[in-house]
Amino acid sequence: MKLFQRGQRSLFGEILDWMLTPLLLLVPVSIGLTWLVAQGIANAPFDRALEYNVQTLAKLVTVQGDQVLFNLPQPAREILRADDTDHVYYQVLTSSGESLGGDHDIPPPPEDESATIGSVHMRDAEMRGATVRVAYTWVQPPLETAPLVLVQVAETREKQQVLATEIIKGVLLPQFAILPLAILLIWLALVRAIKPLSELEERIRERKPDDLSPLDDRLVPYEVAPLVASVNGLLTKLKESIATQKRFLADAAHQLKTPLAGLRMQADLAQREGANADELKQSLKQIGRSSIRATHTVNQLLALARAEGGAGALAWQPCDLARLTVEVVREAVPRAIEKRIDLGYDGVEPGAPGVMLEGNATLLKELVRNLVDNAIAYTPSSPDRPGVITARVLADPFGHIVLLQVEDSGPGIAESARELVFEPFYRVLGNEADGSGLGLPIVREIARQHLATVTLEDAHPGVQSPGALFSVRFDTAKP
Repeated sequence: MKLFQRGQRSLFGEILDWMLTPLLLLVPVSIGLTWLVAQGIANAPFDRALEYNVQTLAKLVTVQGDQVLFNLPQPAREILRADDTDHVYYQVLTSSGESLGGDHDIPPPPEDESATIGSVHMRDAEMRGATVRVAYTWVQPPLETAPLVLVQVAETREKQQVLATEIIKGVLLPQFAILPLAILLIWLALVRAIKPLSELEERIRERKPDDLSPLDDRLVPYEVAPLVASVNGLLTKLKESIATQKRFLADAAHQLKTPLAGLRMQADLAQREGANADELKQSLKQIGRSSIRATHTVNQLLALARAEGGAGALAWQPCDLARLTVEVVREAVPRAIEKRIDLGYDGVEPGAPGVMLEGNATLLKELVRNLVDNAIAYTPSSPDRPGVITARVLADPFGHIVLLQVEDSGPGIAESARELVFEPFYRVLGNEADGSGLGLPIVREIARQHLATVTLEDAHPGVQSPGALFSVRFDTAKP
């Protein structure tokens, strides 16, 4: 039952409904109970009067000789019937059916009721088209052979009904007057109770757009404190996200500034007077390298943005990780040959059991590509000692695990820097390889999107050039 229908749910309205609905439903219940109680209260004095009359009449039953007589004096008869509102009837009847006096049409007691001498019983009955209240008792005359005598007094119930109605009016009319006041007090109490919520809403609305400080949960009710704590948690995450974005944009601007500055400088050198053909070619070569570096940085930034938003923007489907890895290795072979690096694939064949996982093929391929490109960029190679890079996919269909590994024969990464290399724009010191510092952050973000873990360790511990072994562990049992 909704007393207040709205297009949008209201906490105030919900609480008001749940408080007023039972209150209004209890009103008819209260009326019914009051009516029953009033009937009982109204019947009590009249029942006592009837009981007294029956006991008085019972004392008038006498025995003369061998006859049972009932003698009611005329004054007593007039007093018994002297009622301006109700009609009073009486009956004195032997158990054999002989009438000793009074009215003959008073209904008899129930046939299944045993006669109890001296006890006064009460019942309701119908007489002459009206409801009457009947009090009756059985009398044993002082003669052993005399039959039992039934004495009954009946009275209509006009006075009882009037008294019951007056009682109900006296009880219910104040209730009907108090009910609107109770509703008003409930309304005011609710307004007062939800005032802290309104104050909280006011404080939030008055905040400046850049104010992400936590809300003070000491000024709100205990029940609202968890909500404020959740909002504070969201504000903290939002603040960290904005700080990360600002730092990312600053780092991105710094990374793009270097190749763009190189482009401008080489363009100025190419345009200077007196430059010969060799110097012009060298400037154009440097311009080409700087443009490639800027393009690579932009592409990596786009890849990282796509990875961070990929879970909600791109569709997920069953992916063959071995097939994607083989495709990436084939695409990277020309670059590896250019650097005289031995690049190969070593692992389960595409389509083998256990290599399928739920994910986004574009993002997974980007993950493998960044690992392979990172290995090619940082693995030294020479005719005497060519670099070796191996990509592999291992599957455990019973353990629901798929493992992607990219191993190289480079100088490796110091243990102190293994966590830092996954931060955007971090570059290992002492390395002159071209790069933007975004490849491994992209790898970690895509792995996180796929509920996978990335680990880094030495490929060959204990040797001068231990190499690096990147492992990405996918759990195919996860939804």
